[in-house]
Amino acid sequence: MSSIEPALKLWGLIQSHRVTAVIYVAAKLGIAELLRDGPKSLAELAQATRADRHSLCRLLIALSTVGVCMPVAEERYSLTEMGAALDGTAEPSFKASAIFESQMLSPSWNGLLESIMTGKTSAQLQGVDDAFDLMAQAPEKVAIFNAAMVDLTRFVTPDILRAYDFGGVTHLMDVGGGSGELIGAIAKQCPHIQGTVFDLPRCAESANSHFARIGVGDRTEFLTGDFFDAIPSVADAIVMKSVIHDWNDERSLVILENCRRALPDNGRILLVERLMPEVPGVSEEDKEQALSDLNMLRGPGGLERTEKQYRRLVAEAGFGNAVIYPAGLFSVIEARVR
Repeated sequence: MSSIEPALKLWGLIQSHRVTAVIYVAAKLGIAELLRDGPKSLAELAQATRADRHSLCRLLIALSTVGVCMPVAEERYSLTEMGAALDGTAEPSFKASAIFESQMLSPSWNGLLESIMTGKTSAQLQGVDDAFDLMAQAPEKVAIFNAAMVDLTRFVTPDILRAYDFGGVTHLMDVGGGSGELIGAIAKQCPHIQGTVFDLPRCAESANSHFARIGVGDRTEFLTGDFFDAIPSVADAIVMKSVIHDWNDERSLVILENCRRALPDNGRILLVERLMPEVPGVSEEDKEQALSDLNMLRGPGGLERTEKQYRRLVAEAGFGNAVIYPAGLFSVIEARVR
C-alpha cells in the first residue's frame, strides 16, 4: 500500500489560497501594527479592529498556526518575528504585497485556465492589449500595485547593493523606475552618482517626494516618457528592475534597443531580474520562479527567462557578453554597448 503522504502534501498545496486570505485579512485589520508594541488581549484587538470578537478569535488561531502571531496566555496574543513584516512601517514590510496578492492577483489567477488554453493575458481576454493600460483605468488598483512594488524593491535593494559595485557609474538612469525606490537607495549609498528615473508622468510626484524625503533631491531627477518610444541620452548606465520580464521578446527588444541608443560607447545596462532555472526542480526557489512566470503569462504577457535566454536577448539588442551577479532572489545582469 502506497504512502498517503504525497497525497496529503498535494491537499495542502490545493488549500494554500486560504493562507493568503488569512494573511490578507490580518493586513487589512492592522493586526501587526496593533501588536507592534507588545501582546494584547482578544478584547483589546476586537475593540481596535471593530471585528466580531468570536470571529476574530478564530482568525487569530489560524494566524498562529501559520506563524504570524502566537498565544501568550488565554485569549492574549503577541506578534512573531515573521508577523512583524505585516506591519506597514517595518523594514522589510510585505503588507502592501499581501493586499496586492489577495485583492488583485488571486482573482486574476482564477482565469489561468483560459490563459493556458489561449496564450492570452487577462487583459487581452477582456479586449485590452496592455495589462498596464487596463489597470490604469482603476486608480485604486494602480495605488495597490505601486505599493506592492515598493515593498519588493525595498526588500531586494540591499542584496543588489551588496552584489554589484556601482563605483564606476557616474550617472545612473532607472528606466521604468516608478517612485524611485531603487535609484534613491543607490544614490544614497553612492554619493558620487547622479540619478535619473525615467517613467510615465503619473510616477513623477511620488518619486520627487521620495528623493526629497531621503535627502538625494539635489542629485536625482525625474524625466517623463515612454520607453517604447525613446529613452533620453543622459546617463552612462541604465538599470531596469523587473521591467523586461513584463514583456515578450519582441517588445523587450524594442526597450533594450532604445536603451542601447541612449547609452554612450561602452555604456552599461543592468537588468535586475529573476532567473528561471535551466532544469527546474522542486525547491522553494524554483517554485517561486515558475509561479512568477505564470503570473507574467496571466498579467502583462511577459515571462521569466533563464540565463541563456537573457544572454541571447541582450546580444540581439546590440550588447556584448552579459555578466551575471547573483543578488538573493534576483540577479544583476550586466552588459555593455558593443
